[in-house]
Amino acid sequence: MAEGQFLRWQVGDVRITRVAELGGEPFPGKLMFPAATPVLVQRHAWLRPHFAHADGRLYGSIHSFVIETGQRRIIVDTCVGNDKARSIRAWNLLQGPFLADLAEAGFPAESIDTVLCTHLHVDHVGWNTRLVNGKWIPTFPNARYLFGRREWEHWASEAAEHRDGDVMADSVRPIIAAGLAELVDMTQVLTPEVRLEPTPGHTPGHVSVRISSHGEEAVITGDLMHHPLQCAEPDLANNFDVDAAAARRTRRDFLARYANKPVLVLGTHFAPPTGGWVVDAAGAWRFEAAPPADVSNT
Repeated sequence: MAEGQFLRWQVGDVRITRVAELGGEPFPGKLMFPAATPVLVQRHAWLRPHFAHADGRLYGSIHSFVIETGQRRIIVDTCVGNDKARSIRAWNLLQGPFLADLAEAGFPAESIDTVLCTHLHVDHVGWNTRLVNGKWIPTFPNARYLFGRREWEHWASEAAEHRDGDVMADSVRPIIAAGLAELVDMTQVLTPEVRLEPTPGHTPGHVSVRISSHGEEAVITGDLMHHPLQCAEPDLANNFDVDAAAARRTRRDFLARYANKPVLVLGTHFAPPTGGWVVDAAGAWRFEAAPPADVSNT
């Protein structure tokens, strides 16, 4: 499935659309997980063909989800962004069509009323801002930007260091300076259908997003898992976890809570088809991919 396709799911009256920025090519698992050797990946045949290559490399994605509920348009996580100096070559000074793709999916930037960042890592805040005449300005001028209070306090402290440039200066502080930011609790209710769920560990204030409508349920993971491999290997640490032990506990709690339940799990970095179900499997779990309700080509 091409990265240029929009994936859509219907959860009761709520529609969720995935708009991708980057992805498609397989990468060595060790780039993300030090212990993810090809042999380890190949051990879990169910990862193929969607989430792993036959040679043991992994597939992933960087994308946003747009949640439509009533009159609200909420974009969850804003990817890497253009024009930003980053140490990862594929992300450095990016010149991608994400905003045009977002508009083509039906969501021009001015139509978004809420921006929600599950956490403040580089690939979740990039399109918060765009470069205009040498200044970083809010990309979504009519939106309120929701940052977790605990998350902001962590990254705003002098002790915290982002590994990839001054993310706060180019993607977060301009929003605060523009008066568009709101600091929210980790259990914040956004609408009757959408609320936050605390999932700390990857970062101190990390949250997931729970959607409920007419008896149907979904949850957007954020980075409590980066890849479906972590269902089968829940103790697999990520290179970018702030607190790896807490991240493991959170991941295990999440998987146990949603296993064998009719709750659609939407992985924030899961390659297409991106959504599916957590099921028990041999002392751990498996991610059972489910096709989206709609696939639209760009």
